[in-house]
Amino acid sequence: MPARPILIDCDPGVDDAVALLLAFAAPDALDIRAVTTVAGNVSAGLTARNACVIRALAGREDVPVFAGCTRPMVRAPIEAEHFHGESGLGALAFDAPARGPETEHAVNAIVRIVSEAVQPVTLVITGPCTNVALALLLAPGIADNIAEVVVMGGARSEGGNVTASAEYNIFADPHAAHVVLTMAPAVTVLGLDVTHQIRATAPRTAALAGLGGARAAAAANLLDFSSEVTRAWGQGEGAPLHDPATIAWLLAPHLFTARPARIAVEMSSPITLGHTAVDFHVTAAETGVRWVTDADAEGVFSLLNARMAP
Repeated sequence: MPARPILIDCDPGVDDAVALLLAFAAPDALDIRAVTTVAGNVSAGLTARNACVIRALAGREDVPVFAGCTRPMVRAPIEAEHFHGESGLGALAFDAPARGPETEHAVNAIVRIVSEAVQPVTLVITGPCTNVALALLLAPGIADNIAEVVVMGGARSEGGNVTASAEYNIFADPHAAHVVLTMAPAVTVLGLDVTHQIRATAPRTAALAGLGGARAAAAANLLDFSSEVTRAWGQGEGAPLHDPATIAWLLAPHLFTARPARIAVEMSSPITLGHTAVDFHVTAAETGVRWVTDADAEGVFSLLNARMAP
């Protein structure tokens, strides 16, 4: 089976970095046409640089990086250095990448790449949805050549991680999330309900570090940093594997359970801004949206280890 064409839109970010490492390590399954970056966990300049850092570490200079939007569509920007560190990559030591992002804006790159693709492209969003939303608004016809949009974002039963009911990626740009959910032809959403089931416990991270090699060492370093922050905030043992879950879904969907759903994003309430209202009273024939409810955590980490091995 030929590799699936994908485009990864992200805001690296510790967990975005692990997601990129996993995707870069699967060239047999994922044909990465581009990585586009957006302001989110840290500023737009840092997210673009960080994507280039991870690209170099993975030895995947064949994949272009495009820097995108510097702020959300409507709301004021909100960043998360408190969780991802000043650089956005936790305690990871790195050199400045030799190659930076391309000159084309990420929104224009998304429109061009999707429009020109012979086979429909899967878009993976692991940060605020700003770039993809603006691409859809700028060129609605690209929806015809999108196979699926896979989004890390939202929360239902777990509650929020930035407010009582909102998950960070959706809270950071709720208006963009609304556009993606209503304009994309098919959307699969992996929110906190499922990512909180996939924890980077100390034994799992130690097993990853024990593989040897630069990719595994970097992934373990990033997850260790996240776990320390998670523990310090009293949010349990082991960082949830938020963004890498999207790539795991593409590589091994049998490890997950998803249900057809209607998802509405709160865009105006000062109390529940970014809340995702998830309604399961719908059939697959009535919606193009799926909400992922469960994951085989051991299976996901086995997949991560297999791909990170030298």
